[in-house]
Amino acid sequence: MDNTRLISIENTDITYHQQRIFSNLNLEIRKNQHLAVAGESGSGKSALLRALDGQLPVLKGKIRHSEYDRIQKAPHEAPAAANRRRSVYVDIRHDFQPPAGAGRFYYQQRFNAGYADHAPTVAQYLAEKAQKASPDTPWTLERIYACLQLEPIGRRHVIKLSSGENKRLRIAAALLQHPVLLLLDCPLAGLDEKTRQIFEDLFFQIADSGICLVMATNPDQIPGVITHVAVPTPEQNLQVYEKKAFCASFGQNRFPGQTDTRQLRTLMNNSARQRFNLVVGMKNVRVAYGSTVIFENINWQIHQGAHWALSGPNGSGKSTLLSLINGDHPQAYANDIVLFDRKRGSGESIWDIKKKTGFMSPELFQYFPLRYTCADVVESGFYDTLGVLRQTSPQNRQKAEQWMNILGLSIFADRYFSQLSAGKQRLCLLARALVKNPYLLLLDEPCQGLARSQQRAFQELTDTIAAISDITIVYVTHHAEQLPSCIQNTLHLPGRIS
Repeated sequence: MDNTRLISIENTDITYHQQRIFSNLNLEIRKNQHLAVAGESGSGKSALLRALDGQLPVLKGKIRHSEYDRIQKAPHEAPAAANRRRSVYVDIRHDFQPPAGAGRFYYQQRFNAGYADHAPTVAQYLAEKAQKASPDTPWTLERIYACLQLEPIGRRHVIKLSSGENKRLRIAAALLQHPVLLLLDCPLAGLDEKTRQIFEDLFFQIADSGICLVMATNPDQIPGVITHVAVPTPEQNLQVYEKKAFCASFGQNRFPGQTDTRQLRTLMNNSARQRFNLVVGMKNVRVAYGSTVIFENINWQIHQGAHWALSGPNGSGKSTLLSLINGDHPQAYANDIVLFDRKRGSGESIWDIKKKTGFMSPELFQYFPLRYTCADVVESGFYDTLGVLRQTSPQNRQKAEQWMNILGLSIFADRYFSQLSAGKQRLCLLARALVKNPYLLLLDEPCQGLARSQQRAFQELTDTIAAISDITIVYVTHHAEQLPSCIQNTLHLPGRIS
């Protein structure tokens, strides 16, 4: 087997947002090896991928792409390989851009049909990427469409895609460039079971095409193609294992959370709380864009204090259904929907609805401004704004600090959102959803991108909140093991209740 050295990191210091993430790091990746970087959120997984892609400064040491550099010095020896990209990084957030002069994409734009139509379709996006593709790539458009099952969504506008569809498209675009090194940040997060299997098969095909895979992931989401696992250490370095040894050492770990019930009871004081009969009521609800029907005949009743799971494959309309409840979707007025005992369109404002609702979703994570501090992000939950746009209240700031303490975020209170890892950013948005003690808590993939220890701690926190309060919960996840035990009922799109 060819064990040519592809990458070597030698005594290297890596910084991210002026913070040292790795110190005196040494790492080697050889041909036919594929690496998963697995660890807690904030441990440096994404920073390592960015450094390998050349995005971060190296203050000391060297990152060498040995085989790529050798070929570039003698392109006549392997002309096909000389045309390949050195590396492509697929971020957690998408980087879709509107046409010139069309402004920027914004939060909840995909639910407003007319405003989303100037975004390119999947077919247009890939056709443009194909014009810049490596001429000798085995990853043709035809092969990519087939492997990633993109034909059914080819006419969809890119910002109307679900998180799983979005991820398939961005990996497709990366493959057109046929890089030597493909860097994937949490590639399996937010995917349904069918799509996870598609990716499992795809990763083996990518490896067979001569691409080296390096991915940041959770320890319980390591694909079969991976040969080695690197774990960030407290000493700002990496411990590298063969995958079999890693699974034997880490596979049985359990990380119970510790919830401060007394503090929770204080924060969720239910005295003088309003009572509702029907928190959510839907009769024959339908959402369509032109001739494209997202779902129809949805009948659903949620009473106060009930705890529901909302399930369904990627693209089935789960996030769209939540947007009807959260007041973000304009088609709510064209449907028979009751929220907090009032029919939509009977005089209530969107802000009346949001005042009673806590919400967290992958789309909120995608579009939340990065310029605010962690404390500002959490406190903005009181005002239902994307950041603190008014004079802060000492009482609200104190509650924000208490929620940050519960979720282990206190030390990041004054740090800018942009300086946090993706996992810590998601925890901030979870605290934001909880901070005002809402009547209704809508959690769309709340544990996406969190380490297993954080997932378990959040499950325990959710169960405790459900036990000590009258809060109503709707919880979306593709992983049954992530559901809190308080969940009693399930609505499975396209509309089946169990």
